[in-house]
Amino acid sequence: MSEIKIRFAKEADINQIIDLCEAHAIYEQCEYSRENKEAQLSNDLFSSNPKLFCLVVEKENQLIGYATYMQQYSTWDANEYIYMDCLFMNENARGFGLGEKLIRRIQQEGKKLGCKLIQWQTPDFNLRAIKFYMRIGAESKIKERFFLEI
Repeated sequence: MSEIKIRFAKEADINQIIDLCEAHAIYEQCEYSRENKEAQLSNDLFSSNPKLFCLVVEKENQLIGYATYMQQYSTWDANEYIYMDCLFMNENARGFGLGEKLIRRIQQEGKKLGCKLIQWQTPDFNLRAIKFYMRIGAESKIKERFFLEI
């Protein structure tokens, strides 16, 4: 692969990030609406007090992958941790170690925030991702995730 950069997202990346989000949703067999995403994600990522952090993988001025994360709190552990909300690489960017580099970078950023743990989830049918996560030393907890509209 030609030169690859892993960096924090910039406001100018927002449309490419939305493209990656849509591809990610399709990959996970979910519906996706682009409606209001540009304004909302821009605010949540780039305000003076962001709710979410986004690392991107860039190749030849095109984003080919991304990971988003936020700091959360565990009552059980009485400590903060990093929740990785999304990790996605375009099909042609998989298998080059870029996902692992993104996770390792999130580990570095988490350490700066005083966190000792990253948590995330993946669909049970995403066997390639599960194999990858196990290979890098992650452990799995079997839980169901529920959603309730407000």
